[in-house]
Amino acid sequence: QVQLVESGGGSVQAGGSLRLSCAASGRTFSPYAMAWFRQAPGKEREFVARLSWNYGNTLYADSVKGRFTISRDNAKNTVYLQMNSLKAEDTAVYSCAVSHRAIRTTVPSEYDNWGQGTQVTVSS
Repeated sequence: QVQLVESGGGSVQAGGSLRLSCAASGRTFSPYAMAWFRQAPGKEREFVARLSWNYGNTLYADSVKGRFTISRDNAKNTVYLQMNSLKAEDTAVYSCAVSHRAIRTTVPSEYDNWGQGTQVTVSS
């Protein structure tokens, strides 16, 4: 069983930066991909960024492209989300997720394991 623990959330003013971390643990950790999703109050969960674990290929939502960067540290089983030029509309609970399926997907239901989420609040 894979366990994911996010950290790094907080409050920041618009234009600022935050770096989220997601540490994975489990007896055998060999995902196909890891991703970040977010959910704002009253809204559905939305895809933010995705990274293929072995090849490092990345995919971003249009709303964050050029501002957010997803990266990984294979040795630490950790994925990061560097968020720059934050906007008020980035305010949400950010969760990381793991997919063991060999498909390139941004659909939440196709991810197998989830963290508990970390709050990001951006004030304008």
